[in-house]
Amino acid sequence: MDALAQLSVVPAAPPRRADAGWVARLELGFRARGTQTILAHRQHVGPLQVQRPFYPDGERACHVYILHPPGGVVGGDSLSINAEIESGAHALLTTPAAGKLYRSAGATAQLSQELNVADGAWLEWLPQETIAFDGARAASATRVTLTGTAGFIGWEILCLGRPAAGETYAHGEFVQRFEIWRDGVPLWWERNALAGGAPALHAPWGLAGRSVVATLVAVGRAPSALPALRELLNAEHDDGEFAVSQLRDVLVCRYLGNSAEQARAGFIAAWRLLRPALWGIEASPPRIWAT
Repeated sequence: MDALAQLSVVPAAPPRRADAGWVARLELGFRARGTQTILAHRQHVGPLQVQRPFYPDGERACHVYILHPPGGVVGGDSLSINAEIESGAHALLTTPAAGKLYRSAGATAQLSQELNVADGAWLEWLPQETIAFDGARAASATRVTLTGTAGFIGWEILCLGRPAAGETYAHGEFVQRFEIWRDGVPLWWERNALAGGAPALHAPWGLAGRSVVATLVAVGRAPSALPALRELLNAEHDDGEFAVSQLRDVLVCRYLGNSAEQARAGFIAAWRLLRPALWGIEASPPRIWAT
């Protein structure tokens, strides 16, 4: 039988050693079955899991919540996610809460996301924000590989320090890579290296003292949506700033400010507008976002 059509046996979590962190892997496979998308394959090692699929907007889109039971990442942890979306399938991946990167004694945590979307399939990668505590050291790499007419909408929201608790990001380092490819050709490639206390965090040409930086990327052309999106996000201003640009087939929304809630609200509003504009499907927010 096709191995992807079966739920894999879940191995026991590897032990955590005193000189190393958790090693966790999660594999997900989505398949179209008639008009429904099913979670056809799931396998995990270590503390990465998923809840049962949800279908808030009909059978076409399969919503899955990625869980990390420890609740945070420390130096030396290695977490990797691999998702395969087969032709004709539609998956939405999110998280039930903010991710946390805790202070490190020196080791760097490694976070890897490999998201592969086949011809005629769609993927929405919409995790909640990541909070980098002062002293956190981590490297995150997200690679999206599209084939043919595959579609993608995704965002990443990063909070540096915890200003509400009086904590700035004065020590540590966070390296972030986000890339999108279609048929072997790069559509979007960005790398940020943010060192705690570095001048770039405070200079006008850098983050200008803001603690939240976020990017939403949508692949596809929806020219009529661009003015509406700019008008919509302009209304979201508080002490943060949104910007929107179209780079050929990649639409990019940016946020720079001090509020993860503002960034998330603006991106959800943008997603509500872009999803029907690009794919003709109304947006139904995952229920976990309301808890």
